[in-house]
Amino acid sequence: MLLQHRAEWSHNGGTWALPGGARREGESALDAALREADEEAGVPPGLVTELFESVFDLGYWSYTTVAVEARELFEPVMGDFESLELRWVALSEVENLALHPAFASAWPDLRQRLESN
Repeated sequence: MLLQHRAEWSHNGGTWALPGGARREGESALDAALREADEEAGVPPGLVTELFESVFDLGYWSYTTVAVEARELFEPVMGDFESLELRWVALSEVENLALHPAFASAWPDLRQRLESN
C-alpha cells in the first residue's frame, strides 16, 4: 500500500495516510483520487484499476476512499510540499505507523476489504 507521511504544517501533520485531497466541483471520487494521487505521489493514472470506493459521511462533509491496484510497480515521486515521505508499506505493517486519526479509524475495514479482493 502506498502511504504518504503528511507534512508537519498540514492537518494532523506528521502522521501517515493515503495521498488525497478535495474534489473539484463536478469531479467524481475516482477522478479526484487519480488526480490527487498523481499530483502528490506521481501515481500514473493509466496504471491503476479501481477496486472499490468506501464513503465515510459526516452529514456536512464526507470522505471517499478510492482503492486501486497498480498493474505494474512504479516509484512514487513527491510532486508537492504536502509530503515528508512516500512509502510502500505491507498491509500487515500499516498499523505500526503513526496514522492520521481518520485513516486509523477507517483502516480495519479498508484492510479487510483489500485482503478480500
